[in-house]
Amino acid sequence: MELKDELPLDHELAKVYRWGAAFCGVVLLVFGCLGLADQLSPFDTNGGQIAGMSTNGALSLISVVVGLALVAGGVIGGNFASTLNLGVGTLFLISGFVHVFILDKGANVLDFGMTNVIFSFVMGLVILTFGMYGRVSSRLPHDNPYWRRRHPREAAAEAAADRALHAGSPTAIAQSVASKALGAGSE
Repeated sequence: MELKDELPLDHELAKVYRWGAAFCGVVLLVFGCLGLADQLSPFDTNGGQIAGMSTNGALSLISVVVGLALVAGGVIGGNFASTLNLGVGTLFLISGFVHVFILDKGANVLDFGMTNVIFSFVMGLVILTFGMYGRVSSRLPHDNPYWRRRHPREAAAEAAADRALHAGSPTAIAQSVASKALGAGSE
């Protein structure tokens, strides 16, 4: 299964991806806009504080850009939002790990403090959770498009049985029960 596989337009998972991306994007936009409103120097490491976290102009600008990207992902929705959430969440976690090691060093040009590192880890996990929701699990429901892509034979058998069931034939009913039992055993 590829990350680019498309969800049906009306699938419930698309709402989770859309709202998750938009929510996290708005949080980052607010943080970034507050930093830009304070007219902080781009690479100042003197400890300007916004919402309990240290920041500078460069970090504020990065926050605005990433926030806009997540809001755009929320507007587009679907698998694009999910994949964007996966990528951005991973970058947040990597950023948290990198900044743990450079907190008190000259390489800390974004003026990260420990609260920023914790925020980066928490926000990364939240964004990743929104991106992976319904894609990664050992017990995906059979109507989930990701389950269908991972189990094409069982999905085809279930779809054929359901079509025949709607036609009303007794043989189809027996096939439907058998295919559902087969599908439950293959998880």
